[in-house]
Amino acid sequence: MKKLFYFLVPLIVTLIVAFFVNKALQQFDNPGYVLIGIGHWSLETSLVIFSVSLIIIFYVFYLLFRSLGYLLRLPGRLKNRGKNIRFNRSQEALIAGLVDSAEGNWEKAENILIKHASHSGAPLIHYLTAARAAQSRGAFDKRDEYLKQANDQAPDSTVVIGLTQAELNLSGNQFEQALETLTRLHSIDPTHASVLKLLHQTYEHVGDWQGIRNLIPSLHSNKILMETEVKLLEIEAFRQLLKQSAEKGTPETLSLLWSEIPDYIKTMADIAAIYFAAMIGWGMGALVENELANTLSVIWDETLVVLFGSIQSNDDLKQLETAEKWSYIHQENAVLLGVLGKLAIKCSDTFKAESYLAKSIAAEPTVQAYQLLGDLLFAQDDKDNAISCYKNGLELASSEVVSQIGILS
Repeated sequence: MKKLFYFLVPLIVTLIVAFFVNKALQQFDNPGYVLIGIGHWSLETSLVIFSVSLIIIFYVFYLLFRSLGYLLRLPGRLKNRGKNIRFNRSQEALIAGLVDSAEGNWEKAENILIKHASHSGAPLIHYLTAARAAQSRGAFDKRDEYLKQANDQAPDSTVVIGLTQAELNLSGNQFEQALETLTRLHSIDPTHASVLKLLHQTYEHVGDWQGIRNLIPSLHSNKILMETEVKLLEIEAFRQLLKQSAEKGTPETLSLLWSEIPDYIKTMADIAAIYFAAMIGWGMGALVENELANTLSVIWDETLVVLFGSIQSNDDLKQLETAEKWSYIHQENAVLLGVLGKLAIKCSDTFKAESYLAKSIAAEPTVQAYQLLGDLLFAQDDKDNAISCYKNGLELASSEVVSQIGILS
């Protein structure tokens, strides 16, 4: 209607102008004429009629060519109109699919999303949402099929598709598959935040602490975790690696790992205890004796003191003298006094041994202290006092067992 208006208005205006021009020319004796000759044919008419005829012919041809152009473009317009209708339907289907997925109607969501994916302006969203819906209802085969279709539809979106696949594998406890996908994505983009975060989570699930250790610099440099979180993760990674090496490794591999650990982690008592306990258990106590003594001079920990006392030293007297230096600071420490008594027995110094063990029992009675003192007194043929020590030790052990049963119940 608008186009017809734009056509008729200029035509009417032109005719009105021609009418007034003709009226103005009538005032003259000769208002003008036009003569056209073609061979034996000739055409003679007034100037106004000729002008009006030209205008009418122009508009006729204009309409003719406009109509012809419209007819030529009609198939394309019909095709585009069909595309627009399908596009609008796909957009509506996407919204409906998202709503159904959120409401838990997963199979319905899949069907509507996949049906309209090929006509959508964002087919990737259709396939990825359908994959999540399939995962939610446990249809892992369908999920993988939709992810493959997404990759075929958008080959340039490898990272996005891979991240979705890894997330779904993780939520389905398919850790090996998730790790395989994330390793491939990490090789494509080593600094991608989401890839690094998911890779960290996957390593934790599968217990790959060496992988986490290798990943820590990237987590720090790319600000994936806060600095405090990175340090805590680094501590936990080395703790677990030490445990694994202590259980399955050799003294050489454990020593190499220990040398790579930052000093601020080595000074943590629970971590140091893992290393020293393993080395002592392997009969390598003499090699780590000095290092353990130096560690105790920096951090005081009773577990490390006990470990120091269990070392089979090459120089028992020096070992005792080293421990005695700590007694000047920790005079009433029952654990240290018990260790001193044990070391004094190794040095055959029965007087010191009896004194240290008695002080240890006085500070805090322990089954081990009673046992050591009883053995020492028995060896000195003081059987009555030895039996008394054994009896006290048994009573203490029994009370500890009873208290443990009470806690468990």
